[in-house]
Amino acid sequence: MTHARAERLALSDLFVQLGPDAPTLCEGWTTFDLAAHLVLRERRPDAAGGIALRPLARHTASVQESLKARHGYAGLVELIRSGPAGIYGLVPGMDQAVNTLEFFVHHEDVRRAQRVWEPRELPADLEETFWKRVRTGRRLFLRRSPVGVVLHRIGGGVALGGAKTSPRVEVTGPASELLLFCFGRQSHARAEVTGPDEAVARLMDAPLGV
Repeated sequence: MTHARAERLALSDLFVQLGPDAPTLCEGWTTFDLAAHLVLRERRPDAAGGIALRPLARHTASVQESLKARHGYAGLVELIRSGPAGIYGLVPGMDQAVNTLEFFVHHEDVRRAQRVWEPRELPADLEETFWKRVRTGRRLFLRRSPVGVVLHRIGGGVALGGAKTSPRVEVTGPASELLLFCFGRQSHARAEVTGPDEAVARLMDAPLGV
């Protein structure tokens, strides 16, 4: 089983366990909203543009609500579980290449929004995959950082990103936690953040991510 498939199934199980009204780290979204987002992303490419493009966001939100009304929470979860769908199921390797990160991050969005949670011990090859993505994507992920950032991976590895200014803020943790930090989950990543107080505060409030 691929890591993308494992994260998809684990998130589907957690959706069932928590029900439609549980909080997530996605601002304003419950588990019902997040489930609809994941279905839209895979099965309604005509409406997915609003995920990244603000002028299209209203249409995307409308389609997301229609998916909730049509399928209900249980139906959406089963659509997620049965995937990958759309291009992710048609193009060999697409699911693993794209959805490993997507489903890991959203799985943690649900896990870490609950009252009690602990970081998971992840397979070494998955941590290595995350570190490769952090290294190659750091300029994109950190492009809106107002300060320079030095990412230190526990176990070895350094990557630089953010503004080309000093002083820089240093962020240290496992690759999976650095990935979550770079995806805008700074306050919920188990990473050590050090540097001048003002620079740290600005980085923690920055809209990081894709």
